[in-house]
Amino acid sequence: MDKRALIIGATGIVGGNLAQHLLACGGWKVSGLSRGRTKAPDGVESVIADLTSAKSVKDALQGQRFSHVYFSAWSRQATERENIEVNGAMVRHVLDALGPSGKLEHAALVTGLKHYLGPFEAYAQGNVPLTPFREEQGRQPVDNFYYEQEDRLFEAARRHDFGWSVHRPHTIIGFALGNAMNMGVTLAVYATLCKETGQPFVFPGSVAQWNSLTDMTDARLLARHLEWASTSPGARNEDFNVVNGDVFRWKWMWSQLAQYFGIDPAPFDGETRPLEHRMQDAKRQWADIAGRYQLKEPDIDRLVSWWHTDADLGRPMEVLTDMSKSRKAGFLDYQPTSDAFFALFDKLKRERIIPS
Repeated sequence: MDKRALIIGATGIVGGNLAQHLLACGGWKVSGLSRGRTKAPDGVESVIADLTSAKSVKDALQGQRFSHVYFSAWSRQATERENIEVNGAMVRHVLDALGPSGKLEHAALVTGLKHYLGPFEAYAQGNVPLTPFREEQGRQPVDNFYYEQEDRLFEAARRHDFGWSVHRPHTIIGFALGNAMNMGVTLAVYATLCKETGQPFVFPGSVAQWNSLTDMTDARLLARHLEWASTSPGARNEDFNVVNGDVFRWKWMWSQLAQYFGIDPAPFDGETRPLEHRMQDAKRQWADIAGRYQLKEPDIDRLVSWWHTDADLGRPMEVLTDMSKSRKAGFLDYQPTSDAFFALFDKLKRERIIPS
């Protein structure tokens, strides 16, 4: 049977890049499951269902046969207990529908470094492990929907005898619109606003993030990591960190981003200045910029996630990831993070999302 992939979240930053990668590899048929509010990427068959409804998912997948399923979507709720209930159920509903067919070979789950740091409402309140984070450091003693998703994955894999993998990227850089967590596009819009309005390009984060070593994950590298783990026997039933492979400090990277956009970085005085508190006029300003440059998206809310960028850049501790487990298992891809940013910015220009 041809490899048939079902991507949960195929229109998002992870799922969209994964769909493009699988189709480019050849030998894959790719479907995406969603509510149908956003058009599926070219070449991806759309499967419409409400992931929070077991019946809706079962009806949509009735008679369908997939060899691989990739979970790259989540639904943000008001509390972590609600996140656990809703996001755990989404995984369970899909695997309960696909598992009994006996055709499912592998299910891959994308989570992230909040596995080590804890969820947003209990961020870094537990005994945060030493950096760089390693897979064997395990779970924090706090509620975390990632753990619930993993448990539902492990349970279904045992019951239906398929392989699994868990992927923990750091902050993801990649092309996507309308995504709830997208630092790359957010920073591109912020830099454009600064350039066009004369605002200073101020680093919004903490002293710890400015000075400490850190890393990030290119969505294209993550796509390759997902395909590798789901088709390699040595990666079966394993959890993996996945980052670009380089390290940097924001005190260096901020100047690189400023140079790309032709603006001067504001001196950092050690004070955290969240974007969400400073971008009160951004919606009006962006609509004006979009009109002047004939950009595709005049609604800034479709592009930015101020809160998520603030959360990442405002962290009070070093966040750095070890990739040894993937390297030893055979995944050797590498991506300079500055080049990942620049490639994204170039594409945003080509797509007329930001001015050329």
